[in-house]
Amino acid sequence: MKKGIHPKYQKCMVTCGCGESFETRSTKEVIKVEICSKCHPFYTGKQKFVDTAGRVEKFQRKYSWGLKNEKEDQDK
Repeated sequence: MKKGIHPKYQKCMVTCGCGESFETRSTKEVIKVEICSKCHPFYTGKQKFVDTAGRVEKFQRKYSWGLKNEKEDQDK
């Protein structure tokens, strides 16, 4: 390997949005992620919506999801 052309490979702290953190190695000192293996639905078996700027609610309003139950409750 040539000297002086490769980035420094160092210890790195990875922090998830759920609060989990672990140490690994990378060319960056700090990495911040939204979802890790502790909170990802594939690994936990629980459904979790990661909503950014109300996209889930916008989709539900567009296709009337969830509105049917609210209308039925109001009619009773």
